[in-house]
Amino acid sequence: MKRTTLTLMCATLVIAAASLHPAQAEGTGDSAKPVQNHLLPDVPGKKLVMAVVSYEPGGVSEAHRHQGSVFAYVLEGEIVSQLADGPEVTYKAGETWYEPPLTPHRVSRNASATKPAKLLAILVLDEKAPIKEPLPK
Repeated sequence: MKRTTLTLMCATLVIAAASLHPAQAEGTGDSAKPVQNHLLPDVPGKKLVMAVVSYEPGGVSEAHRHQGSVFAYVLEGEIVSQLADGPEVTYKAGETWYEPPLTPHRVSRNASATKPAKLLAILVLDEKAPIKEPLPK
């Protein structure tokens, strides 16, 4: 499969999944709820995982990385994110970002201390790869 086709497929999934009702990912803190996990028969050895990540007010994720590509779409609230040594960026509902494989995700937190936030993450991973892993110390 050509890279442009895979990118287009992932972008289409982000747009289609944006209509997910936020109640599909009940939870507190920085909980992640996989909503789809499929092997990609046209991309041998790869899988696509779609997960809703919920942050309680003031919620923070541990520093981590992903072995594959990540496409993120903010469903609700505002998320502060910092990749590698880049600046912290605040993404609002309806905004997106991309994380290249193995990029350190140093900051991922809810921008609000009073309102929850949610994002949809679509990951393209090797079929046996975990969704995320803590950064090496």
